[in-house]
Amino acid sequence: MNKYLVEFIGTFFLVLTIGCTGIGAGSGVIAPLAIGAALMVMVFAGGHISGAHYNPAVTLGVLIRGKVNASDVVPYMIAQVVAAIVAGLVVTKFLRTGVLVGPIAPKIGPALLAEFLFTFALVYVVLNVATAKGTSGNSFYGLAIGMTVMTGAFAVGDISGGAFNPAVAVGISVMGISSWANIWLYLLADFAAAIVAAVVFNTVNPASQTT
Repeated sequence: MNKYLVEFIGTFFLVLTIGCTGIGAGSGVIAPLAIGAALMVMVFAGGHISGAHYNPAVTLGVLIRGKVNASDVVPYMIAQVVAAIVAGLVVTKFLRTGVLVGPIAPKIGPALLAEFLFTFALVYVVLNVATAKGTSGNSFYGLAIGMTVMTGAFAVGDISGGAFNPAVAVGISVMGISSWANIWLYLLADFAAAIVAAVVFNTVNPASQTT
């Protein structure tokens, strides 16, 4: 149960930060910096308990990698999605109440590619810095993971919305930042990227690094 609570807390603050910086906070560098920092600190806070996935795509990648119990996968994903919904409601009903929100209108092809590429990058980084034998015990994994999301938000946030996370996709849909009609885009691209990233990790890493 502790693991699931940690997944809830980390995902909640990630989505809360996305909502608070994405609604009524203006544009510029603030949102990507804040989102990357929020993910970084939550990874450092919860990594030793749950692995700090905070993302169903990451959970899927780590499952294929063989570093999470199969029995934990569904509870992890439920905790992540519920946290995203609660965070979305907190933002819209309390913190940014009354602020008009216009949903983004991504072009399907570029948005699919953007989500795929940076979700791949995120899951690939997570697997290498947080599950590989050669990086075991490192002190930089949270920074590496947070900066990957920050980089993606800067690079393609204006193309896809920069979710890289199915739970985040749910959260931004709850908040009206994205239309529910587009959620399939994030689910397809993000889960596909997680699968490919895990396969690539297992392919390029020698057996001594994957056991």
